[in-house]
Amino acid sequence: MTRPAGSGGAAPGSVESLYPFLYSGQTDVSAVLDQVRHSTVAKAEEILVLRRGIRDAEAARLAACAQDMAERFEAGGRLFAFGNGGSATDAQHIVTLFLNPGPGARPVPALSLASDPAVLTALSNDVGVDVVFARQIAAFGTRTDIALGLSTSGNSENLLRGFDEASRRGMLTVGIAGYTGGKMAELDTIDHLFVAPSTSVHRIQEAQTTMYNVLWELCQASLQSRLAGR
Repeated sequence: MTRPAGSGGAAPGSVESLYPFLYSGQTDVSAVLDQVRHSTVAKAEEILVLRRGIRDAEAARLAACAQDMAERFEAGGRLFAFGNGGSATDAQHIVTLFLNPGPGARPVPALSLASDPAVLTALSNDVGVDVVFARQIAAFGTRTDIALGLSTSGNSENLLRGFDEASRRGMLTVGIAGYTGGKMAELDTIDHLFVAPSTSVHRIQEAQTTMYNVLWELCQASLQSRLAGR
């Protein structure tokens, strides 16, 4: 049964609440397309506002974090990135940025801890999913390395354990979270924590993409400056 237009009742966060024009029962294509345009513009404005807010609040801390990362790379360190689901994809993207930065930029060693299905399934099956990152960090991590973890909620137990293990090993730890930071904001094992303050997973992940691209660019600038100063 088709719900009449404007009747409401959609569950918060559901597809219907995000895209009500798909469930309005309208057959007027022009009206539906107009609603699509308005929805697209509204969502674009949301992410612009969020990105500008992060820029204004976090510019200095992002620059300081990038400097710390550059120091680790200069000392022979490696970047280990990790996350779950969409954040695992972001971790792989970060690794690609640092390993293959393009013409004129300096490649540095980086590895995604969420990309080896044999390792992930073995640890999940034999020990538990909570240790999939901590065990890898324990095996590979050294004091010159960097651990960078991403989470929309900030509450993923396997990330929290990963940061704890990285901190024990003296690694530089960088967290990127959403909402209000979740449990990641309560840790004393994260040296640099950046939060995309939104309740929308979509806007959080879009803003997080901006944050780690900015970190990469600032880190590259620092590395180039250090090279020029030699």
